[in-house]
Amino acid sequence: MQIRRLTRSLLTKAAVLALLVPGVPAAVLTATAPPAAALGNGLATTPPLGFNDWNAYGCNVSESLIKSTADAMHSNGMQAAGYRYVNIDDCWMTSTRDANGNLVPDPAKFPDGIAGTAAYVHGLGLKLGIYEDGGTATCAGYPGSLGHERQDAASFAAWGVDYLKYDNCNNTGTSATTRYTTMRDALAATGRPILFSLCNWGQESVWTWGAPVGNSWRTTGDISAGYSSMLANFHQNVGLGAFAGPGHWNDPDMLEVGNGMSTTEDRSEFSLWAEMAAPLISGTTITTASADTLGILTNRSVIAVDQDPLGKQGQLIASNSGLDVLAKPLANGDVAVALFNENSTAATISTSAAAIGKSGAASYTLTDLWSGATSPTTGAISATVPGHGTVMYRVAGGSSGQIPSGAVSAIGAGKCLDVPWGWTTPGTQVEIWDCNGGGNQVWTRTPSGQLTVYSGGDTRCLDAYDNQTTAGTKVEIWGCNGGANQQWRFNADGTVTGVQSGLCLDVTGAGTVDGALAELWPCTGGSNQQWQLS
Repeated sequence: MQIRRLTRSLLTKAAVLALLVPGVPAAVLTATAPPAAALGNGLATTPPLGFNDWNAYGCNVSESLIKSTADAMHSNGMQAAGYRYVNIDDCWMTSTRDANGNLVPDPAKFPDGIAGTAAYVHGLGLKLGIYEDGGTATCAGYPGSLGHERQDAASFAAWGVDYLKYDNCNNTGTSATTRYTTMRDALAATGRPILFSLCNWGQESVWTWGAPVGNSWRTTGDISAGYSSMLANFHQNVGLGAFAGPGHWNDPDMLEVGNGMSTTEDRSEFSLWAEMAAPLISGTTITTASADTLGILTNRSVIAVDQDPLGKQGQLIASNSGLDVLAKPLANGDVAVALFNENSTAATISTSAAAIGKSGAASYTLTDLWSGATSPTTGAISATVPGHGTVMYRVAGGSSGQIPSGAVSAIGAGKCLDVPWGWTTPGTQVEIWDCNGGGNQVWTRTPSGQLTVYSGGDTRCLDAYDNQTTAGTKVEIWGCNGGANQQWRFNADGTVTGVQSGLCLDVTGAGTVDGALAELWPCTGGSNQQWQLS
């Protein structure tokens, strides 16, 4: 079954996605809450890469383990490949707080304390992460941070911690939004940049509210070192791309690469996590990792897909009896394609350049990201994929054709105003993309000055977020309501101004790459503020 890429076709509405993404309820895919702005701490502009001790060591964490792992990452190619965080999980502290209510690192496990361990890790050019829990106790029974958020955040900052994994055990029934927002504010109050990883197991639809709270959020339950667990987490995470982006990422849990799956399955997990722009946090024994394991973890071509600055999560564009095709647009115009065989026997999986959003070229270049081999194609993308395996290509070539009728084209970039992935969800921020005539790029100017996209019950208006009139206000789609924040004036100098704000429709940062976002900004006369309605 072939289904065109979401941004290029209206076929991929929530009803289709609900069929394609096992385990993700249709309600998730048609969520009406607008995607929130990302947490503004300047961290995780690409998904974090690092190590966490839990999957391989459980409670057997120690200063010597963390230091030896940091040494190994420094010398075995992981740090050079982009891994930065060395993260301590549960069981690092004593069973009670001190007389002043402070957390106490276990002196037997961490004789130099967390501060001494952090100093060692920092000396290698790496960063240190730590674990705590948003309840009265951690999952292993050590003191939790509920009611102690400011005090504990201050300790983490004083120790030089760079990353906090915040778990969800023993939470007394207090809502996750309350508990995680309280710790977010406590971390911000320290003045130290600390990446905030929300580990609430995908509960309370965290993807709908996580962006302004944390830098990543678990979308799933805990992963285990088996193919079925990996597959379940993939299914739960793959349909949530609309909620993620730079600074705020869906997290299907840590990598089990090297922990007992086959090399083929390990490679699939790494490929799929990269395609989904997920954090790549290794959970294996780095100090004794095999050459195969390190070869997977340090594949720079696959890592580059995960770390692509456009920050788009790859989407499932076709699925037929466990034969999956995912496509992820990249900042330079390439598309990363993953052909994933969920089944146990080999099968041929096929798609095309058109299906992944490519057009305008007589020939495209396919680069196999695992073998490094390159080959030309006139449009067919196909491979025989082993059972439980993934073939991953980077597809280059193609260009936009003529600007189609109904498009609002950005003069400076030569691209069209586009609703990402063809989403109709109110609050979806619009972007620019290669012009292709898709329904998510066809705009109609109404007599009242509105710009509408789609039709029928899915009609949406171009909208200035929340009636805001300040520089940087995001421009989104919303249900048409006649408000002044949905009225636009096309001016003789090529600018488009919001009637309510008087600000110009602007491509953020004068971006020219696919996926650059639109916003409101004071009018400057720049080419990134010049538009043409075809």
